Amino acid sequence: METMKQMTRCPVHRRQFLKQMATAAGGAVFPQIVPSSVLGKDGATAPSNKVTLGCIGLGIQGKGNMGAFLGNTEDVQVVAVCDVHESRRLDGKRAVDKFYGNDACAAYGDFRELMARKDIDAVQITAPDHWHPLMAIEAARQKKHMYCEKPIGWSFRAAQAVRKAVKESGVVFQFGTQQRSGGNFRRACELVRNGRIGRLQTILVGVPGSWTCPIQPTEPVPKELDYEMWLGPAPMAPYCFQRCRPWTKGEGTFGGYSIWYCILDYCMGMIGNWGVHHLDIAQWGNGSDLSGPITIEGKGEFPQGMLTDAATSWQVENRYANGVTLIHMDDKTSKQHPMQANDHGHGVMFIGSEGWVHVDRKRMDANPQSLIRATVGPDEINLFRSDNHHVNFIDAVKGKTKPAAPIDVAFYSDTMCNLQQIAIKLGRKLQWDSARETFTNDDEANRLLDRPMRGPWKL
Repeated sequence: METMKQMTRCPVHRRQFLKQMATAAGGAVFPQIVPSSVLGKDGATAPSNKVTLGCIGLGIQGKGNMGAFLGNTEDVQVVAVCDVHESRRLDGKRAVDKFYGNDACAAYGDFRELMARKDIDAVQITAPDHWHPLMAIEAARQKKHMYCEKPIGWSFRAAQAVRKAVKESGVVFQFGTQQRSGGNFRRACELVRNGRIGRLQTILVGVPGSWTCPIQPTEPVPKELDYEMWLGPAPMAPYCFQRCRPWTKGEGTFGGYSIWYCILDYCMGMIGNWGVHHLDIAQWGNGSDLSGPITIEGKGEFPQGMLTDAATSWQVENRYANGVTLIHMDDKTSKQHPMQANDHGHGVMFIGSEGWVHVDRKRMDANPQSLIRATVGPDEINLFRSDNHHVNFIDAVKGKTKPAAPIDVAFYSDTMCNLQQIAIKLGRKLQWDSARETFTNDDEANRLLDRPMRGPWKL
């Protein structure tokens, strides 16, 4: 996501605080300068008009999101934090209290207690992926607006349940696909949608492959961790540090990202957790973000005899009714694809009959190069503009605008991830009926659209 605009100056300790809070998974960048209105000065928004926010999950992404809300809008007040790690929730409370200069932030170990508070307007859901659907459904039941990290859930049926709950409750839903608020991503999609590369033919999507970890010996559960709550709806499993290890700066693959990302009981692996970002942009540029492909076929490599079991590499071809083919790959496979150009691999490449456009979080590239400087006129297709994903969410809660990544868009982007996963598990061509939301004449594939939850948890 593009670096957000810096505003008025603030004391050094405020800047240092935000710098510490700003690093987030997926490469998001947040400002280091806070508007004085956030601090309650210079005609700030009255507390009664602020959106009160509870932050659930305080890992690397959770802290980054919370820092963004603290530092990027004068219309929000963080009033509560929640994490099953006692150390994390107390650290989160201390950080919020230090930011506001008081001792008012509440800390919870159970998200249901936080959501039951009548004085909380909205929640940030940033727990491990297997918790997303249950937390989102509870938020909708409690009439809380929600900023929900991706993916929505660990199965297609769970995503359906979240969509139903959000629509019935009428709350604002913002998906954590922050690239929807990135200028280069929007511009690339507008160029494609307005025919600047001719007729769109192929989309190449490359994202990081999942990493691996050997089986670990069983260890005592730390006293500061509610391990039963961490597992939640996932199968019971013996505790080991690596199973639910937090992000550790500079350690291991991807700078120490947690191992649970690559364990299928908690996450789809990078095919979904990272894939949803670029698949979402591919759908946007194709104009199919409220539908999906009609056939999916692919293969992948899954580690054996490891603690991790998510696919480390894959290649999946998705064909759409409009004739476009989307090929989703891990970065290494993507870079080797014969249709790649200019040494690209990671990102989204739209290939048309008269040129191509490539976009990732670092830059936009194109052939012909003149497309990089091309503008889109007011009478052409202009896609929804948001320049700050977190501010856009708060503005939507206050009724000023629409969310950049609402529930319907989120659902179909999430669906793409589930379809990719099922396709590489089965290794055969699948026919997908977007209208009926089912595979055609394939009972085995349809069974994989759902997965059981460990009691007492259920959708």
